[in-house]
Amino acid sequence: MAKDSAWTGRYGQSRVGWEFFGTELKRRREAAGLTQQELGRRVFCSGSYIGQFETGVRKPQLDVAERIDVELGTDGFFARMCVELINASPHAEWFADAAYLYGLATTISEYAATFVPGVLQTAAYARAVFVGSHPFAPEDDIQARVTARLERARIFDRPTELLWWAVFDESVIRRKFGGSAVMHEQLMHISKLARERRIGVQVLPFEAGHPVVDGALTLMTFEDAPSVAYSEGHRSGNLLDDPAMVAQCERSYELARSVALPPAESLSLIESVAEEFAHEHGELA
Repeated sequence: MAKDSAWTGRYGQSRVGWEFFGTELKRRREAAGLTQQELGRRVFCSGSYIGQFETGVRKPQLDVAERIDVELGTDGFFARMCVELINASPHAEWFADAAYLYGLATTISEYAATFVPGVLQTAAYARAVFVGSHPFAPEDDIQARVTARLERARIFDRPTELLWWAVFDESVIRRKFGGSAVMHEQLMHISKLARERRIGVQVLPFEAGHPVVDGALTLMTFEDAPSVAYSEGHRSGNLLDDPAMVAQCERSYELARSVALPPAESLSLIESVAEEFAHEHGELA
């Protein structure tokens, strides 16, 4: 059944669900006579985080929800709700938390080591990625994965301005997923978004040497919450909100930007590689 857009969050997750979680948390915390700071101390997080849970700015990890249940005597209520809302996400389990934060971020900075970031992928490119990594998956499963992947692009439909920037390793624009025609379409899609000034893109050329960022990395900032970092590997993801760890990730990202090609040169290289794919496709047609 299609979701009613009035009840959907900014990134395809249930806004009402997490807001209800926060409202119930506040109600039951106050009924227990605890301040945000007191509850935070008991469940091993800060009082400001409890406040962010209550306003829906952030989602608690499952272990935190379980500790909240113990402290408030809610018999697993918050843990069960947490599991249900996470499972309701159309995204892979390890990306669900990051997907929620994507919809709240004011700036997003990504480093792509192997693939075009999901938010920029075309349907054909996404399909090629999924078929390559799940060669024996049923067609319905592949299509569901592609649909969920394309959902990420909704962040560009937000009415408020979003600053989105990416650094691509050069291998990202040259690795041929799905054939020359698919790659031409994918790179021209990136070019179009960049020329419309909806995204910023830089390419880290092979000549720069070994990449300074190990794997895929996303940095997100928010209007009223601390920054977070998200790193992703093979069927796994790690959401980091420790300030010291986030600062280290930010330094690595800035170093990558400093040795990458400037935006204008990067866009020229992307379009040049796209034309190479177009020429190759023409010869093969």
